[in-house]
Amino acid sequence: MTEYGRGPGTEPWHPEDPLYGDAGWGAQQAHAGQQYPYGGQPQHPQYEGWSQDQQPHYGNQQYPQYDGQGQHFDPQQTGQHPHPQQHQGGWDATGTHGHVPYAADPGDPYGQHPAAYGAEQPDLYGTEDAYPPPQPPGHRDPEPGWDPEGDDGHPVPPGDDDAPAEPAERRGKGRKPVKSKKGRTGCALMVVVLVFGGGLGGVAYFGYQFYKNRFAPAPDYAGSGNGEAVTVEIPKGAGGYAIGAKLKEAGVVQSVDAFVSAQSANPKAKGLQDGVYTLQKHMSAASAVALMLSPKSRDNLVIPEGKRNLWVYEAIDTRLKLAKGTTAKIAKNDWKDLGLPSWANSNKDVKDPLEGFLFPSSYAVAKGMKPKDVLKSMVERSNEQYKQYDLAGKAQDLGLNSPLQVLTVASLVQVEGKYKHDFGKVARVVYNRLKPDNVETAGRLEFDSTVNYLKGQSTLDVGSVADLRKIADPYNTYDIKGLPPGPISNPGSEAIESALNPTPGPWYYFVSINENETVFAVTNEEHNRNVEKYQEARKQAGKQ
Repeated sequence: MTEYGRGPGTEPWHPEDPLYGDAGWGAQQAHAGQQYPYGGQPQHPQYEGWSQDQQPHYGNQQYPQYDGQGQHFDPQQTGQHPHPQQHQGGWDATGTHGHVPYAADPGDPYGQHPAAYGAEQPDLYGTEDAYPPPQPPGHRDPEPGWDPEGDDGHPVPPGDDDAPAEPAERRGKGRKPVKSKKGRTGCALMVVVLVFGGGLGGVAYFGYQFYKNRFAPAPDYAGSGNGEAVTVEIPKGAGGYAIGAKLKEAGVVQSVDAFVSAQSANPKAKGLQDGVYTLQKHMSAASAVALMLSPKSRDNLVIPEGKRNLWVYEAIDTRLKLAKGTTAKIAKNDWKDLGLPSWANSNKDVKDPLEGFLFPSSYAVAKGMKPKDVLKSMVERSNEQYKQYDLAGKAQDLGLNSPLQVLTVASLVQVEGKYKHDFGKVARVVYNRLKPDNVETAGRLEFDSTVNYLKGQSTLDVGSVADLRKIADPYNTYDIKGLPPGPISNPGSEAIESALNPTPGPWYYFVSINENETVFAVTNEEHNRNVEKYQEARKQAGKQ
């Protein structure tokens, strides 16, 4: 037997089935003795718009009739009323279980004929062990946690809406209370609201940030500062954003974007140099840019091209307000700790291992710094430059033994060449004199600059050639053949490039006649004539 008293078949609900129809299930649960489940009289459908005579009649329709024992009878033949007042046997309404048994005759599949024929309907549900009243299709008993009114007004079982129904034997045993669908729906709605609200808040925030960054002016201080001085070091090669970041970190400007905008608005500010600047805190970006362009803010030590190390040491002492000779002493004692390349001290006769490695540039040297740190930064700058030129790779192509010799040639060119546009020809003179077959100077350079270096002086009157050759020193190019042991100055980029790429030519001599002209010669006779011109120019300058 199925749950609601139906037979095991799959027949659809018949129009005469008392359980069928739209009248509702409350109608069939009327008080005992009611003959029809819909109000006491057979209810036939009334069709709207039809007259009483036009309404279809069902009284003459022939349906197979059965007695109480499941026997077929014909009311026309027997004269019996199709609705007997008493039911004779065949079932016991007060049976052990108190429920309507399954009809034996397939014509009465739901066991409803006794009531349908007008018999007094027994109280089938009065006993304790009786089945409950029939329920509509799809009905399930309320269980703990049942939500009697779902979103659509219909009962909603607890748990998953799509979960399969439990077996009949599980019904009525109860479940653990669970949250209703209404509660779960509320939580879900709250989560959706929070997520959606958070998303809108995020979009609004980022939209505001985009607008502020794109259109709103960058935060900026007003005025030329609060009077509190601050020192800022700008590294080499730093661009506008890097400089702005340094200034903001020091408290000079309020934002990087404000500084970049002010720098872009000032045509002279495109080439701000690296070094140490003395500024003030809380300056407007425009005021900071203007002050950085002023020499008053610069606190850098600038090493000119061609200066010797002795000059650099003294400049560092002066800048750091140290006793004279302090930096020179540190250089002599700690040169191995300053980061020189392995090929720097390749000759034991080198007077100063740092000569040629304090690259001409602008350096941040401010009060409170240590001389050793300043020297280290200069050596580091030199190493960067020399790696770019690949001195080690090009030395052999130039007929030289080491990168140090390339640097030595560059230092000679820097000092001997008066004008940069002549550096290439001066470099060619050096290489021509270094040739083994040089008959003009017999392999000697004979440069006054080397004599000045070993004497620690700088003059044009170094003496006669005969006297110069009497000086025994590895840096005296009037006496030795070839290059001196090491550089005699700190050459700049133009001198190094000229040493690496000398101008082709046969020259062995050169002399600067005046401030604008240097003349070159192939033979000694030609050179002597050029020297006479040089001496005449000096006499004219002396008379003036």
